[in-house]
Amino acid sequence: MKELTRAEEQIMQILWDLEKGFVKDIIQKMPDPKPAYNTVSTIVRILEQKGFIDHNAYGKTHEYFPLVSRPEYTRSFMKNFVGSYFKGSFREMVSFFARADNLTVAEIDHLMKEVKQDLENPEQKEDE
Repeated sequence: MKELTRAEEQIMQILWDLEKGFVKDIIQKMPDPKPAYNTVSTIVRILEQKGFIDHNAYGKTHEYFPLVSRPEYTRSFMKNFVGSYFKGSFREMVSFFARADNLTVAEIDHLMKEVKQDLENPEQKEDE
């Protein structure tokens, strides 16, 4: 799966939240200053070409919806991220962030309990 640019990801985040929408709906959810309609429309078409979204046509108007779910993209992105920056080692990534954020042993223990709980109940996380 291809990585998204920052602008593409911003639009995908909005579409994942909306589940479907027209360009005007996407623009409405964007922070000020709002980009031009044509700018958003161009990025939406690029996302469609990349296979991330599709549309339903209503005359000349298109309603867009995601083809790739947020969890799917997150998994792919994180796999590439861990591979590129941490030699594919999840352990190295966790160690890096634990050191960078100065986590205490108690905080790491709490995090491990949360991870264990998530692994024991994976269906709950998929819905979020």
